[in-house]
Amino acid sequence: VQLQASGGGLVQAGGSLRLSCAASGRTFGSYAMGWFRQAPGKEREFVAAISGNGGTKYHAGSVKGRFTISRDNAKNTVYLQMNSLKPEDTAVYYCAADDSGLVTTSVSQYDGWGQGTLVTVSS
Repeated sequence: VQLQASGGGLVQAGGSLRLSCAASGRTFGSYAMGWFRQAPGKEREFVAAISGNGGTKYHAGSVKGRFTISRDNAKNTVYLQMNSLKPEDTAVYYCAADDSGLVTTSVSQYDGWGQGTLVTVSS
């Protein structure tokens, strides 16, 4: 599966952004999808994941209550709605696909990665 992330940008603290990740292929609904982020000088970290049918979601503690992952299988797209953004949310955000279809937080479990989209939150 090929992934294309978009929607990043510069926003003030407290603002919102919605990231999108468009996927190619006919079997999108069989993939679990995840969002990860990587800040300069830091390791890539898990943000959120959603199962293939959208019935199971998991958000990292650092974003829970502020970010929401969702998907539209008819559009082959997964979203990350980010509200109440903080400067520490600044990072390159990546979407990823896991062909097991199961929600996982592990970077190594994901098979395909998008190119990343930069989110910058100013204080």
